[in-house]
Amino acid sequence: MKKIFLAIVTITTLLTSCKQEKKEVIKKTISENIEFNQLLKDYNEGKLMLNPINATFAGDNRFNDQFPNTLSNEYQVKNNAFYNTYKTKLNNFNDADLTKSQQMSKAVLAWDCDMALAQNSFKNDLLMPINQMWTVNLTMGTLGSGSGAQPFKTVKDYQNWLSRLNQYNTWLNSAEERMKQGIKEGYVLPASLIKKVIPQFKILANTSFENHLFNTPFKNLPKDFEPVDVKIISAQAYNILESKLIPSFKSIYNFLKTDYLEAGRESSGISAIPNGKAYYDHSIKNYTTTNMTADEIHELGLKEVARILTEMEKVKEQVGFKGTLKEFFNFVRENKELMPYTTPKQIIDNFNAIHEKMKPQLEKLFGNKPKTPFVVKQTEKFREASASAEYNPGSLDGTRPGVFYTPIPDATKYNVFSDEALFLHEAIPGHHYQISLTQENKDLPDFRKTLWYSAYGEGWALYTENLGKELGLYTDPYQYFGMLGMEMHRAIRLVVDTGMHAKGWSREKAIQYSLDNEAEGEASIISEIERYMANPGQALSYKIGQLKIRELRAKAKKELGDKFDIREFHNQVLETGCIPLALLEDKIDNWIASEK
Repeated sequence: MKKIFLAIVTITTLLTSCKQEKKEVIKKTISENIEFNQLLKDYNEGKLMLNPINATFAGDNRFNDQFPNTLSNEYQVKNNAFYNTYKTKLNNFNDADLTKSQQMSKAVLAWDCDMALAQNSFKNDLLMPINQMWTVNLTMGTLGSGSGAQPFKTVKDYQNWLSRLNQYNTWLNSAEERMKQGIKEGYVLPASLIKKVIPQFKILANTSFENHLFNTPFKNLPKDFEPVDVKIISAQAYNILESKLIPSFKSIYNFLKTDYLEAGRESSGISAIPNGKAYYDHSIKNYTTTNMTADEIHELGLKEVARILTEMEKVKEQVGFKGTLKEFFNFVRENKELMPYTTPKQIIDNFNAIHEKMKPQLEKLFGNKPKTPFVVKQTEKFREASASAEYNPGSLDGTRPGVFYTPIPDATKYNVFSDEALFLHEAIPGHHYQISLTQENKDLPDFRKTLWYSAYGEGWALYTENLGKELGLYTDPYQYFGMLGMEMHRAIRLVVDTGMHAKGWSREKAIQYSLDNEAEGEASIISEIERYMANPGQALSYKIGQLKIRELRAKAKKELGDKFDIREFHNQVLETGCIPLALLEDKIDNWIASEK
C-alpha cells in the first residue's frame, strides 16, 4: 500500500510539474517580444518611405507627394544600406525568444532582405528601366488617369500629385540617361520589346495638353474647390505638362524609335546580357521561392504539358469535334459562338454573373471571406493593347475596392471560353480573397500585409482555377476547356521561359511551341512571350506554386482522412499571407500534426 501511495504521489508530482511546464510554455508562446514587434514596424515604415508608390496602393496617403529617383546612385546606396541594416538587426533576436508568428515574420523578413539585396546587385533595373509591361512609367500612367489608387478629392490631393509629377519627370530624364549607358554596357531590351514600348510613348509625346492622359484629373476638379485653388492648380498642371512631362515624353519617344531601337538586341533570353545567367538563376529563386534549377523546371513543364494535353483530348471528344487537337485549338479560337458580345459592358456583366452563380458554393470551401469590396473594370485604353487581365488590390483599410481589370480592345472579337477560370484566378476566390484577407488580418504585422511572393500569390490564384467544379462552374465543356487552357498556358510557361532564358530558344521558337500546345490566339501568345522576355522567371511562379498547394492539400487529405476540412485547409494556406513556399509547407505539416 505504501508503494502504491508513493507511486501515486510521484505521478501526481510529475503531473503537477508537467502542468506547470505546460503553463510556462503557453505563457511563453503567447508572450510577444515587444522589441521585435517594433523592429517589424520600423522595417515596414522604412520600406514605405523607400517605395512611396507602394504606400499609395496600400491606401497610406502620407507619401502621396513623393516619387524618389530609384535610378540615382544615391537611392541605390540608401536602398542597400536599409536592407543590410535590417539583416544585421535580425541577428539580435533568437528564435527561442519569439512566438511562432514572430519566428515566421523573422524568416520572411530575412528572405525579403536577401532577395532585395541580390536584386540590387545586378544592373538590369538600372540600365533597362523601361519595358512594355512591368515598369513604373505604366504605373504612373494608371495613377495619372485619375481612376487608380492616387486620390483626387481635396486640394491637398492635387498638390501631392503635382509634386509627384515633378519628381516623376526627374525619373524619366534619368531613365533615358540610364538606357544610353545601357547601350554602351550591353544592357539593352530585345528589339521586339522596344517596338512595343514605342507606341506607348508616342501617345504620351504627341497628345496635346487638353487631351493628355495626365491632364485627366485636372479636367475633373471637384466643384466645391475655391476659384483661386482651381486657378492655381490648373496653371501648375499646365506648366508641368507643357514645360516638363510632355517634352520628356517626346525626348524618350525619339530616343526609343532611333538610337535605342537600332541598338536593340536580336536575342530573346536574358542570358545574352552581361551576367545574364546569374541573373536568371536569381530570378528563378526569387519568383519560385525554391532552389529548383532551370533544367528541373523545364522538364517539369514538359511533363505537365503532356498531362494536360491528355485532358484536352477528352474534352474534344466530349463535344464531338472530329479532327486533331491542334485543329480543335483553332476551332475554339475562331468560334464565333464563343464571341457573343458587342460592347465592353456585356463582358463586364458576364464576369459579375459568374460571381453570382458561384456565391452559394463559396460557403462550402471558405470559412473566411474578405470584407473589402470588389469591382470589375475595363483596362485603360493607353495600356490595353499590351496588357493582360490583372487584379489591383484594394486599400489596407478596405475603403478602396479591389479591382479586376480586363482588357477589351475589341468586344466583338472577345472570346469567352476561359472567362470562368479567369474570374476565379484574378478575382474570387483567387487574388481578391488572398490579398484582401491578408490585408484585413489584424494578427499580421504591417510589413507582411503588402508583401508579394509570386509563387505563393500566383500559385494560389492558379490553384483556385481548379476549384471551378466545386464552385458550381465548368458545366459548359468549353469553359472547362478554358480552365485546361489556362493551366496549359502556365505549364507552357515553364518550358518557354526556361527555354528562352537558359536554353537559347528564340522568341519565334517559343511562340510556335505555344501555338502548338494551346488555344490562345497568336496575338495573345506573342504578347505573352514578350512578357516573359521582359521579366525573366516571373512566369515560372504560377505552376510551381499551384503544384505545391495541390501537393499539400493531397497530403493533408490523405493523412487526416475524415478529419480533413477543406475550409480549414484553405484558412491555413491564406491566414499567413504571402510567404515562401518552404515556410508554407512547414506550416501545413505542423497543422496536420496538430490535427492528428
